[in-house]
Amino acid sequence: KLPTMKMLLLLIPVLSAALLARAAPPTCYSRVLSLSKEITESFKELQTSKTVDSCVEMLPRLYLDIHNYCVLAKLRDFVAYPGCDRVVEVNELKEKARSLYTILISYCRRDLVFLTDDCNALEIPISPPIERS
Repeated sequence: KLPTMKMLLLLIPVLSAALLARAAPPTCYSRVLSLSKEITESFKELQTSKTVDSCVEMLPRLYLDIHNYCVLAKLRDFVAYPGCDRVVEVNELKEKARSLYTILISYCRRDLVFLTDDCNALEIPISPPIERS
């Protein structure tokens, strides 16, 4: 009976830590990172969709790296782009981009550190390395 009690007492801190880790609110950084990935993926899907209006091809590229200071200008340009107002998916994407911009300049302004200001890096995303067999 005693070893079972010891086992239970040892499991309590482990289970408590696991529950707290899941319940922790997102940080500014994690929220910005997940939203930027979501926007980038949505943009890729929009670009490859066959059913979307041809104006989508004219949209500014939307590869986002929140560690690059130029991301602020990239978001502003995308939101201000005048074309494709009739496409619902583009309007939704612009709204997400507007939210990300607001979070970056308002809520997370002091929490984020920009590691670069290479605007060209946001034009051509870095491809993952090709595995050689």
